[in-house]
Amino acid sequence: MGTESVRRGGPSARVLIADDHALLRAGMRAMLAGEPDIEVIGEAADGREAVDLCEELRPDLVLMAVGMPRMDGMEATRKINARHPAVSVLMVTAHPSPDYMLDAVRAGAAGYLLKTATRDEIFDAIRKVLRNEFPLDQELTAHLIQRLAREAAPQEASAGSTAKRRAESPDILTIREEEVLCFLAAGKTNRRIAQEMHLSLATVKRHIERIIAKLDVSDRTQAAVRAAELGLLDPYRGASHLRLLSGENGPHDPRR
Repeated sequence: MGTESVRRGGPSARVLIADDHALLRAGMRAMLAGEPDIEVIGEAADGREAVDLCEELRPDLVLMAVGMPRMDGMEATRKINARHPAVSVLMVTAHPSPDYMLDAVRAGAAGYLLKTATRDEIFDAIRKVLRNEFPLDQELTAHLIQRLAREAAPQEASAGSTAKRRAESPDILTIREEEVLCFLAAGKTNRRIAQEMHLSLATVKRHIERIIAKLDVSDRTQAAVRAAELGLLDPYRGASHLRLLSGENGPHDPRR
């Protein structure tokens, strides 16, 4: 898989392909077949079959389409996430919609990839999911996070200032955690966050673990979305956050 394998020195990643188009399943299987560290263990033609095969085969990863008969990919993802939390689901879809991506994240998907993705982008997304990172289409992510933050702004204003919210909530994020969360929302890896913030990788991981616990979510993808819904993605309000989303380096908050 390019210059980086899915699992260095470990067993092959077991992958299930779920799509109602036989031609697309065959194409995906053929593309993955040449990779020594990926094993395609089955195919599903609809969401219900995907759920059943997860019970039977216990894959590491499901490549899941959205629109399928009998049970769509969203519902199948919810069921898989509830019954088999160790199984990761990567949505592979033709829907370039922030709303669809939000639904996928809420259903428990570990990533959201458009079917227009290149071969390298598909393999990169698979690598990220298996490293417990969250591959999301960056343009859709930026639109979604900014929209959720805007929607949360009136509620935040009516509830009082940021300082008041901090005082009233014992589990509110610290300034440092908010800064880490901005990088998470921009799709940065742990290593990139550590480099940008001049922290050790272990420190970044601890910050992310605390963020997930405080927001009462199951993974970093859901943490970014939940924080946007709560109006927490505006740490030093506006400009620096937008630079983070666009991939530029914003200034660190002097209040730390």
